[in-house]
Amino acid sequence: MRREIPLAITFITSLIIIVSFFIPHAPFGTMQEISLKWYAIIAGFTMLLGVDSLIHMHYQKIKRKKSGWVHSFVLIVGFAVFVIAGTVSGFRYGSAMDMNSSFMYLYNYVIIPLQSTMFALLSFFIASAAYRAFRARNLDATLLLITAVIVMIGRVPIGNQIWHNFPAIAEWIMAIPQMAAKRGILIGVSLGFLAVSLRIMLGIERSYLS
Repeated sequence: MRREIPLAITFITSLIIIVSFFIPHAPFGTMQEISLKWYAIIAGFTMLLGVDSLIHMHYQKIKRKKSGWVHSFVLIVGFAVFVIAGTVSGFRYGSAMDMNSSFMYLYNYVIIPLQSTMFALLSFFIASAAYRAFRARNLDATLLLITAVIVMIGRVPIGNQIWHNFPAIAEWIMAIPQMAAKRGILIGVSLGFLAVSLRIMLGIERSYLS
């Protein structure tokens, strides 16, 4: 019963959502709205479980003085500071997102600089990956290299100065071949998502129960 009940709930809920999508009239339309509210409630409790698991894991790491326990300590302290700041700001200003709140002060002067630093470091990894990907070892890599160079040159002002047709060629590459490949990938992803959804709905895929 520990497996059958969750499978039955998953199947019934999925069926309700699918039917209400194609039949948006009462009572199916209201059933979809109720299901989405339940989803929001369950997602909130899931987030609480995730926070509890995160804190427990890092607390055990600090307690046993494992490698990198200092980072775990910083994570827990930072989490506590932001929770306290958000709670106090919510009571004081009515919303933690108020620009005068301590929460937004921490967000603007801690989170945003850290994000900027992370993306600045990420650019070096992207450059390294691009160097490895653009090495003309075979025909596919050569085509990728030529296309990337044309698009990069066509997207900067100096490209028009070198040759006035570079911007037009870059736009054609982005609008025709790139869009065709992008749509093919999206279709493949959508079909894969549909297949996984059907497997979960019919109880074939049960890994989420473990």
